Amino acid sequence: MEIDFTQLGIEAGSGGIIGGIIGFAAKKIAKILAVIVGLELALFKFLESRGILTVDWEKLTAGVVESTQEAAAGTPPSWVQTVLSTLSISGGFAAGFFLGFKKG
Repeated sequence: MEIDFTQLGIEAGSGGIIGGIIGFAAKKIAKILAVIVGLELALFKFLESRGILTVDWEKLTAGVVESTQEAAAGTPPSWVQTVLSTLSISGGFAAGFFLGFKKG
């Protein structure tokens, strides 16, 4: 088995560039979503205090608890197998993503 280091470098480099761009954008989008979710929860609490709305806080947080339990089970989703099969591109992508996310 022969390894083509040029092709490997191109794959890792292009994955790194794309990952950096997506990481930067993901951080910006995550900040916007955090503000929107915070405002929505504050609005729910305000409307509930005025008697306009009744919020079932247990059901609202049940989805988060269920997702956390599934993640703790340790069963990898099927997309993990795909990422592992394209490790040269995904390695560069992951490095670029974290660098872009950090710089964003």
